[in-house]
Amino acid sequence: MGQSEIHPRYTPEEYFALEAQSEVRHEYFDGEIFAMDGGTKSHNLIKGNTMAGLRAGVRQRGCRAYDESVRLAVQDDFHHTYPDVVVSCDPADRRDPHLVRQPLLIVEVLSPSTAEYDRSRKFTQYKKMASLRHYILVSQTAWVLEWFRRNESDEWIYTVFSDPADVLEIQELNLRLPLADVYEDTDVAPLLLDPEPEMPPR
Repeated sequence: MGQSEIHPRYTPEEYFALEAQSEVRHEYFDGEIFAMDGGTKSHNLIKGNTMAGLRAGVRQRGCRAYDESVRLAVQDDFHHTYPDVVVSCDPADRRDPHLVRQPLLIVEVLSPSTAEYDRSRKFTQYKKMASLRHYILVSQTAWVLEWFRRNESDEWIYTVFSDPADVLEIQELNLRLPLADVYEDTDVAPLLLDPEPEMPPR
């Protein structure tokens, strides 16, 4: 019977001190820290395109959009992450130089190593944040954008965009984001749909 791997555990204060001097960003979950992998060129371009597409609209609403260099305090002493894009409209978040605590929208660009985490445990934690209304997952392998929207009944409504002509619209953020703009200048190809089968000749 093999020995299980033992990971060191850190207090929140130790984690904050580590992040202050580390060149590598780490996420924190229940005492454990996880180094964040370097992104691909596609990841970088998709994130940049998304930021460019939503920045002007959210500013008109008095909100701010931040990229993955800004840390999100999901739970102050339990869970900290670095979302690819996070939008906050809370005045307290504007005053804090390091943290976002009241996100309205979060975007994660999926990768093979993080996709399951982003869809499951991370999303479960994000749902606990009362301010969060929109969670968006963006594929790196095909033109696919998944939008989870929390309605007034606290239910999460799922919509997927995969047609090159699709446009994500969020009126409360003055956001209109064409799928084609998200993937502009990337090497990611649109999702190919199976053609309709040909009818046999009569």
